[in-house]
Amino acid sequence: MKSDRVPYGGWPNCIRLANNEIELIATTDVGPRIVRFGFIGDANEFAEYPDQEGKTGGNEFLAYGGHRLWIAPESKALTYHPDNGMVEWTRENGVLHLKAPVESTTRIRKELRIHLDAKENRVQVVHELTNHNPFAVTLSAWALSVMAPGGRAIIPQEPYRSHPEALLPARPLVLWSYTKMNDPRWTWGEKYIQLGQDPKATTPQKAGMLDGQGWAGYANGDHLFIKRFYSNPDAMFPDFGCNVEIFTNANMLEVESLSPLTTLDPGGTLTHEEEWSLHRGISFGNSEGEIEKVFHNLL
Repeated sequence: MKSDRVPYGGWPNCIRLANNEIELIATTDVGPRIVRFGFIGDANEFAEYPDQEGKTGGNEFLAYGGHRLWIAPESKALTYHPDNGMVEWTRENGVLHLKAPVESTTRIRKELRIHLDAKENRVQVVHELTNHNPFAVTLSAWALSVMAPGGRAIIPQEPYRSHPEALLPARPLVLWSYTKMNDPRWTWGEKYIQLGQDPKATTPQKAGMLDGQGWAGYANGDHLFIKRFYSNPDAMFPDFGCNVEIFTNANMLEVESLSPLTTLDPGGTLTHEEEWSLHRGISFGNSEGEIEKVFHNLL
């Protein structure tokens, strides 16, 4: 696994991790943020906002694109603290550690620990929230991958079981006030829920769910991004019990995972882990049989 200091997207102080096929670039000028992830010499799988590239400082929250760490449940005060300042970084035993300053408004510190596999197209991203308040706080780590436009998210539903074999609910689904189930970007299938990204869309869409299988995918062209995350039906997750959420507008589509709600005492740290994989030469249509075959071979 190679690592270099490089400029990217107008930010001069970035760290690049790469193996023979894929690369990942994190900036230390703002964040913690991963601003690029993709095959070497190919497109960024993450969304980029040219009008925000290279910007630093100020009190306005900027989306920047890429992959970020937020605090859930979502609120203006807790979630939207601007991450516009430089972050500390170290690299040891192949792990890149990004550490933001303690937030002045929330008194929470955000950290990412990133390890790119030297041989396989896999990345481990560990998200950490540490409570620097003099009192306990209850929150969830919220990991958002902001995907480039033009693709579709794919979320597995729970396996079918017949009635009366299964009497209890198995598929918690959460909708937002602006969610329209008849929007053509949604495909509500028997085995999968799909949400397409449409650059011509005029309204956002969002849904969340308890994904007992612990994975979500984003297909764009012949590339397929998969993230795996924690799942436990007995844990208490935010947003009426969501461990995965998908959101889209005209610019991008977010594939988001969430940790269980956790009460952190002063000095306590919450850890939330994702594993990413990236694949190319993947071709499948809209049929659930084709989708099932692809993911069966990759998971």
